[in-house]
Amino acid sequence: MVEGMWWFILAGAAVGFCVGVTGVGGGSLMTPLLTLMGVPLHTAIGTDLLYAAMTKSGGAVVHSLKRNINWRVTGMLALGSIPAALLTLWMLETYFGNANEYKHVLTRSLGFMLLLTGSSLVFRRQLQRLHDASPLQSHLRQAIDRNTTALTLLMGLVLGVLVTLSSVGAGAFGVVVLYSLYPRLSTIEIIGTDVTHAVLLTLVAGLGHMRMGNVDFTLLVWLLMGSLPAIVAGTLLSSRLHEDVIRPILGATLCLLSIKFMFF
Repeated sequence: MVEGMWWFILAGAAVGFCVGVTGVGGGSLMTPLLTLMGVPLHTAIGTDLLYAAMTKSGGAVVHSLKRNINWRVTGMLALGSIPAALLTLWMLETYFGNANEYKHVLTRSLGFMLLLTGSSLVFRRQLQRLHDASPLQSHLRQAIDRNTTALTLLMGLVLGVLVTLSSVGAGAFGVVVLYSLYPRLSTIEIIGTDVTHAVLLTLVAGLGHMRMGNVDFTLLVWLLMGSLPAIVAGTLLSSRLHEDVIRPILGATLCLLSIKFMFF
């Protein structure tokens, strides 16, 4: 067991470094990596959700102190995502006898969210250019602007379900949603709002999975031991590395992993 501990600490360090360099990749990389290392999928998802809540909480505090959070948008997303997460957890516990019976649901959800997250990383630069440009007053843009509140609640609901089932998407995919719905928010406001919402969502979903017995606390400690120092190291080195190269590689890797979980 001690020998295995070092592999999980190294896994946490690798993922933590990726998070430090790119700002994303925690849930997207951690859950598939843990499953490839032999951790049952339901345990990987539940443990990763609490891991995400803990590692992102520091960032949320910093963004709050710097006033980078749009609390109105965060609240609307949470108003959709938190009830959706609780309902999803209730359905898993009520309609399935054990984790083996809903494993196929988790597997397909993970594959789908890896594909969405990977695509959002590959095309992140193009999406940011669209966001930074003056919003086009097209019929679609006008329709989105008229229904922003309803669409935000809807996207919160969708994120609540999919993140609870896969542990993936609260970060990178959440940013894409906010870019699309709020082109007038600054990039730092979008990131701060997304991180804060991700903490709330992953904490609620993680506690729900914990109640179902899907969290391995020993594994969680090992992952944190490796990832927390590595996040700091990655953050310090991020200015020296070419993010435009790293993000597409990470995105392509996630897209390839999605094929495994959806079709094999």
